[in-house]
Amino acid sequence: QVLLQESGGGAVRPGESLRISCAASGSSFSTAYMAWYRQAPGQEREWVGRIIPNGETQYADSVKGRFTISRDIRRNTLYLQMNNLTPEDTGVYYCNGIKRGTTYWGQGTQVTVST
Repeated sequence: QVLLQESGGGAVRPGESLRISCAASGSSFSTAYMAWYRQAPGQEREWVGRIIPNGETQYADSVKGRFTISRDIRRNTLYLQMNNLTPEDTGVYYCNGIKRGTTYWGQGTQVTVST
């Protein structure tokens, strides 16, 4: 069974940083397209950014320059480093993986940015 498990969410203050992780199990995701999404209360899920198999990354304009996606192939883990967080970054963050035409989602981890 393939599972994606996020961790590392929490509550931080504006301007602080946080790194969340997504551990994959059941299959190697080294050749998968991996992405992060987020969903704020009462809003639709939005794409945050992705990393493709060759390591290239792409980001939504709202997080470009502040967020960094990386992965550890050996650990089969995806990361999202979030810097200079703002209250608008609050939401549930989801890990997404697409491998051989199948899409996988994690259960999400809550990130709250407030004073």
